[in-house]
Amino acid sequence: MAPLSPTTDEELTRRAQAGEIEALGLLLARHQAPMRAVALSLLGNGPDAEDAVQDAALTALRRIGDVRDPAAVGAWLRAIVRNASRMRLRATRETPGLDCLDHLRLPDHGSSHPERIVEQHAMRDWIWDAMEELPKQLRLALMLRHFSPVTAYQEIADVCEVPVGTVRSRLSQARAKLAEVLLATSTQAHDDAFTVTEDSRQEALTTLEGAARGNLPGDIAELWPAEAELLGTLSTPGERTHPFRAMRKSLDDGVRQQLRHVVASRDITIWEMDVTIGGRVAPTWPTLTWLMVRQNRKVQTLRVIFPRPQRGSVGAVTAANDQATT
Repeated sequence: MAPLSPTTDEELTRRAQAGEIEALGLLLARHQAPMRAVALSLLGNGPDAEDAVQDAALTALRRIGDVRDPAAVGAWLRAIVRNASRMRLRATRETPGLDCLDHLRLPDHGSSHPERIVEQHAMRDWIWDAMEELPKQLRLALMLRHFSPVTAYQEIADVCEVPVGTVRSRLSQARAKLAEVLLATSTQAHDDAFTVTEDSRQEALTTLEGAARGNLPGDIAELWPAEAELLGTLSTPGERTHPFRAMRKSLDDGVRQQLRHVVASRDITIWEMDVTIGGRVAPTWPTLTWLMVRQNRKVQTLRVIFPRPQRGSVGAVTAANDQATT
């Protein structure tokens, strides 16, 4: 009996483009060594090279549908690594590096072409399931860096109350672990990430509506137990304050929030809000972010994160003064 011929790159690519996650996992595993060789040739032996390979693999998840010559997918993957490596060499400031993940936000209004590809191929569910496998500290750093407005290393360090060096380390570990989990889970069934996010969006809208009325519906109130703690600049040092009080106070001060974007995992929730005062966009803090840590769906802590003002702007001076008096 003649031995079976190995599956070609062309066949695996076409299967991946048709939505077969296992085929894409096999492709990435097959080409991992040559992809790493490209990164090493440009960046040398070190963490930057490994990060470039991991970023490129994650980018390939989203863009596999762009491959025009399936037989040449190896060259396509190496080109992605080359571009990722050169971007690292040219980088003069810190920007989120997981190009693939930056585009996996669920759209609030309509869908763009890349997001339709993700939906069709079930890549989004695969990636979010893999993220759920990360330790909470690593997942939190990754979610802030790539799915929220809190992207600067110093901002993440402030939120997580750790040094910047720890943030860098956690992000590096998270990227490596995520790539590892993705390859290991390519043949498994994956939960529906859309349902988790949509449930969180509905919760956010109901919470804001309840705060405006002065009371939360019973099912929402149960998610905010009395021991839920407010952290950050809105909290009172040494005092355990229920978040609902601060929500009511901001409403009494004329501050209104409108939901802009939601990112949710099982135990970490991020709600991004647009802020208005008296019907006008807030001049100092036009947006803010709710970061909730949960256990069994119930909120343990809420940290309200305000964007850092740009240095040298009039708003920066006003913001600094406002923060100093908070």
